[in-house]
Amino acid sequence: MWVFSTHPEQEIFRVPTPLLPGNAFWENLRNLQADTDFFRALWNSLVVSGLYTVGGLLLSALAGYALAVYRFRGQALFFSLIVATLTIPYFVVVIPQYILVARELKLTNTYWGVVLPFLANALGVFYMRQVFLSLPPSLLDAARVDGASEARIFFRIALPVVTPSLAALALILFLTAWNDYLWPLLVLSQKEMYTAPVALGTLIGLTRVSWGGIMVGSVLMTAPFVVLFLFLQRYFVAGITAGAVKE
Repeated sequence: MWVFSTHPEQEIFRVPTPLLPGNAFWENLRNLQADTDFFRALWNSLVVSGLYTVGGLLLSALAGYALAVYRFRGQALFFSLIVATLTIPYFVVVIPQYILVARELKLTNTYWGVVLPFLANALGVFYMRQVFLSLPPSLLDAARVDGASEARIFFRIALPVVTPSLAALALILFLTAWNDYLWPLLVLSQKEMYTAPVALGTLIGLTRVSWGGIMVGSVLMTAPFVVLFLFLQRYFVAGITAGAVKE
């Protein structure tokens, strides 16, 4: 992908396939920006992914903590229903979801229209519940004995202990929103609101496909997060394994 992003389009399909970088990267980037205003689209993706990550983390952590720490009537049923939603194909709900967001809430061409339907994340709730189940009950009981409120216990004690797991979930949520194509395509019709995947999709036409622009855009979307993952890899692995086993 990176090598192809540095070649003119006619060179991409040359035989034999070019294996070394060329010198057309900046030309492809200029064409991509002229065709799609791609840097604006990257900014939109960053805002949408950031809102989704922060909101999804907070709701998942709150719900997971409640399901792991507290005991209440119907708890097992409630948790089972949350997990059961993972089995529902997305295409079953996408039409009523669009009607709700577009017709009733009138949130088309807004950041919240893209973010709100997915903030309650069943996978995130399940994951955080498993993580909080590994917390020693004595740790929370000691805080209660010292007079700490439930909110303070959650934000000042429980969350800092599971920071690696939060980092792992944040990375998953961010990349999920960053790579999402179908839902933003449905609710965003104005070019200035396009996210990066939707902007790249416009380069595929009936008679012409801008392969050079697609390759450059894919590099710009991928490269920063490859580097980020390399730096956060140990937190990601630690977070995944922390939620895998209940002590």
